[in-house]
Amino acid sequence: MQNDPRFFALIIGTEILNRRRSDKHFDFLSRVLPERGYKLSGSFIIEDDPDLIVETLRFLASIPGSVVFSFGGIGSTPDDHTRLAAAKALKDGTLHTHTEALELIEERLKHMEVPNRRYPLRMAELPEGAELLRDNPVNGMPGFGLDGRFFFLPGFPEMAHPMVLEALDRHYPPRRKKEYRKSLTALTRESALIDVMERLPEGVELSSLPKLYSDGPRVVISLSGEDAERVKKAYRLFVDALAERGIPYSEGDTVHGG
Repeated sequence: MQNDPRFFALIIGTEILNRRRSDKHFDFLSRVLPERGYKLSGSFIIEDDPDLIVETLRFLASIPGSVVFSFGGIGSTPDDHTRLAAAKALKDGTLHTHTEALELIEERLKHMEVPNRRYPLRMAELPEGAELLRDNPVNGMPGFGLDGRFFFLPGFPEMAHPMVLEALDRHYPPRRKKEYRKSLTALTRESALIDVMERLPEGVELSSLPKLYSDGPRVVISLSGEDAERVKKAYRLFVDALAERGIPYSEGDTVHGG
């Protein structure tokens, strides 16, 4: 387990980009990770292009602390490029028959009506050093992980999401990490508070959401961090500036300066 992992989703599927299917992986990861004390740092949706998959994986692997959940393209049809792309981007560039995966797939095929069984067996051809992810309640076909950082799963959420939890339980168990948050809504433009934003203490994450209504502009300021005192200090910077400038703002149901 890495000390400070940064999680990314790589969603592979031309059918998502051309809107024949809708993505459900981003919503799942962005909900599950915070529940376990982590967060999603980025999400990428790319088409079924072998070179693009390789380059995207290499880019994500170059990010310090990156952990990647890749969805789609690990099957046995000609448009399933992810297994080989993972080998090229992260390992020796070739696929190897994974004995355990082969046995598992052969066992599953005994209970399935498959016209030509040699094609599904291709799914046992994996990059060097792959570890299996088995928790697929739909058809039992495995996903796989590499180096405890890169996890390759089917595109179908019903198959993939239990394996995401399996990978997290194995490598990134829940951690007791509490986040403190304070927010306010100011009746002004975002630009009126940029000088305050530039003075925030380290360790405080800022979210600034400008809005424009018929009665004038507003900006929602949200501050979060693990250190409650730093978050309170940052919040006080905004409150003091708003009071000094005579700008009304609200905290929850309380309106100040109106």
